[in-house]
Amino acid sequence: MAQPAHDPSRYSYYVDDALYSELIADFETLRQDGPTVEDSAERDLFRGLVEREARLLDRLQFKQWLKFYADECLYWVPSTPNGGDPRREIAVMFDDRRRLEDRVFRLSTGFAWSQAPSSRTVRLVSNVEVLASENRDQRLVRSNFLISEFWDDETRTLAGWAGHRFRRIGGDWKISAKQVNLLVCDQSIRNPSIIL
Repeated sequence: MAQPAHDPSRYSYYVDDALYSELIADFETLRQDGPTVEDSAERDLFRGLVEREARLLDRLQFKQWLKFYADECLYWVPSTPNGGDPRREIAVMFDDRRRLEDRVFRLSTGFAWSQAPSSRTVRLVSNVEVLASENRDQRLVRSNFLISEFWDDETRTLAGWAGHRFRRIGGDWKISAKQVNLLVCDQSIRNPSIIL
């Protein structure tokens, strides 16, 4: 059986300079105080999607979590407080679809030693804002988070804010990019083997 010509699980054909430029511009928008959506039903929809994503991660339901993401997606955890440019700066994580699938597969094998036993986490999501957009098929969502992780008799807390770029694909809202901005992004972070 032949593979499709554009299979994001096989190679990253969509990661190019245009994608980087769009990514940087979109997440810079989330750093500004732009107009937010006033429709409470729409705000609740996106708040629910962000909260559901957090719940799936806390339950270690990684395959279901991955279904929230578009085939062409990026997951970015900058190591600089202002986000920066992933082409020029080191990132804690910068994963395309292939890398996310690799990460989920590795966690499901039982051989991810940094997750043996698996971390227990609780994620709190708050201050969810949906930015207004002229593009009916795209929404930028900003939220604050607090992750408490228990692993190997130790508890640690990670805090910060996340930016989600949702795109409507086939009638469903999918995450096409996520930026996780850790409060301690430029400090030594013990192996961040959990998905943030």
